Amino acid sequence: MDDRKGKVPLSVEGHKVREEWLGTIMNQYGEGLTKLAYHYVKDWGRAEDIVQDVFVSCFDHYEDFRGDSSVKTWVYRITINRCKDVLKSSAFRKTLLGKFDFTPRRETAHTPELFLVKKETEKQLARHIFSLSVKYREVILLFYYEEFSVNGISELLSIKPNTVKTRLDRAREKLKRLMEGDGYHG
Repeated sequence: MDDRKGKVPLSVEGHKVREEWLGTIMNQYGEGLTKLAYHYVKDWGRAEDIVQDVFVSCFDHYEDFRGDSSVKTWVYRITINRCKDVLKSSAFRKTLLGKFDFTPRRETAHTPELFLVKKETEKQLARHIFSLSVKYREVILLFYYEEFSVNGISELLSIKPNTVKTRLDRAREKLKRLMEGDGYHG
């Protein structure tokens, strides 16, 4: 027995299987999890640290994954929980956050002027998304930036699909009012 955790030490074969599994999920979800964590904590270094902690947790709790949900849902849930823990911490609250960097998935601006207008609008939108309460921010980020379905978000956050829809509607309305307050009508 391993006295530290009360578990039987892994065999060499079991360790290799676990490492291969972890490598697969790191390659498959690492970038998406880092972006998700960034959208919560607004700091790339901290987001990378959170994701590293998530992968360590996944490795440590390999046997705990029962398959009730997909691996993607499981690792995203762990990441969201870890982000919320960081947001609640007093050390995080004392940190000045002011960096907004939403990179568009597709570039549609064809002139320098359109590019600048688009960039400024994205900065305004990012600032307003980050000003939303976590319950509204997370559904916006998961739906629009991580491309989860309403049912996927429902499963991920352990809330009803209708609650997800309501939060999305309310968040959109709040964002619309905030953007209109900045003079944006589009």
